[in-house]
Amino acid sequence: MKKQKGYLVFDIGTGNARVAVVSVSGSVQTVEREDIVYATETLYPDSRYFSPQVLWKQVMKLAKRALSRSGDIDIIGLTSTSQRQGIVLIDQNGDSFLGLPNIDNRGREWEESIPNQEEIYSRTGRLPTALFSALKLYGLKQRQPFLWEKTASFTSISDWVTYQLSGILTYEPSQATETLLFDVKQNTWSEEMCGIFGFSPSILPPLVRAGTAIGTITNEYASELGLSITAKVIAGGGDTQLAVKSTGAALEDIVIVSGTTTPITKITADHGDTKHKAWLNCHTDQGHWLVETNPGITGLNYQKLKQIFYPNESYEVMEEEISALAKEDNACVAALGSYLSAEKNALTRGGFLFDAPLSSNLKRAHFVRAALQEIAFSIKWNFDILTKVTPFERDFVWVCGGGFQSKALTQYIADLLQKKIYVQEGYHQASVVGAAVICNETFQLTEEMSANIRVIEPQDCRVELALYEEWKQTQRFFSESESKVLI
Repeated sequence: MKKQKGYLVFDIGTGNARVAVVSVSGSVQTVEREDIVYATETLYPDSRYFSPQVLWKQVMKLAKRALSRSGDIDIIGLTSTSQRQGIVLIDQNGDSFLGLPNIDNRGREWEESIPNQEEIYSRTGRLPTALFSALKLYGLKQRQPFLWEKTASFTSISDWVTYQLSGILTYEPSQATETLLFDVKQNTWSEEMCGIFGFSPSILPPLVRAGTAIGTITNEYASELGLSITAKVIAGGGDTQLAVKSTGAALEDIVIVSGTTTPITKITADHGDTKHKAWLNCHTDQGHWLVETNPGITGLNYQKLKQIFYPNESYEVMEEEISALAKEDNACVAALGSYLSAEKNALTRGGFLFDAPLSSNLKRAHFVRAALQEIAFSIKWNFDILTKVTPFERDFVWVCGGGFQSKALTQYIADLLQKKIYVQEGYHQASVVGAAVICNETFQLTEEMSANIRVIEPQDCRVELALYEEWKQTQRFFSESESKVLI
């Protein structure tokens, strides 16, 4: 029998690294994962880094395990996706020596000192904050000049993976968007932006679009993984863009991606003024952009609360206990750090508000449901901002990402937005499936991926809207400065 063809996909998230084997039909054969090891850099108030060597050993081990458990499949291509804003620094010998993840904020102290902020926003689609790569590099240059002098180049984490596999250094535009050194409207590196930050353009690798076969796997890694030396290494992209790609959403559609954060994106062929209320991102499709709003950390909060309240139970048990609560039984409200602030990427305080003294009816399910509701409320808040920037008349939105394994969250979104929710098969592994879509385009394969779509209809939302107003008041209560909250 003829072997099924497929791809090896590396997916480096914020919390963990994953390697998956995916068939050309989009079926995820196996996924192996491990938590990423971060260290703290004490020279800055809020900084994280990782060792590229340690991470590479991890992902190679995961790749071998995934391949050994995937059955009889012919790997014809390898690609990668990763957290946006994360980068890997490369020295003059071509060796990777430092990884700075998206949660590294070593540039925070210098945010206000960066000049020409309006020009930066106009060219890059975002204001200069510590989240983005240029500020990470700027902070490194200011306080660790010996590391800056060692830096010959840098690239995104996903492009670093393809560099390791092929020996060819590139940068893909959906990832380059996050550097503050890329002209998002012109789809090219910006010498002007390099000048503002005091960087030489020589540190910028060649731009290569997602889906480009940049080379073949090196003999060393072909041998180590047991793959053909003809297997192509294919440029991937940002995890949000590939997740959007997995849905099959069309131009002018909105896609909500629920992961560590929750990007709310609209696919557009226009790059008009987003009025400082949204980011403008390159999409993996030529000539398309994503307009994005994002409430910040969402899914990661929910995972941590599970560890606290349900350390030995599954998410299914959580869902069952949540669904057993009456719709009107909302004993507490959460405020866990969603962005309702003019100051993005801000450190904030949060918590739960509930009646005192404690009621005997207060259960752990109340707390996790409040956190789930907060994710839904923050999505509504940011959806409303997005649709003011770029009008949207369709009666449906697409959703994908692991967070939408929660039926409760999916229904909350449908009710609060009063939109039908479209969920494509494979949604919970959206970035991995999107990577397979990219690879299929590379090989010009005609295999049809699954077109099974589940539709969730909106229901009466009076209770949810009342809770939404209460949640906004809770945000005000926990805000350090009422003037920062845009209510």
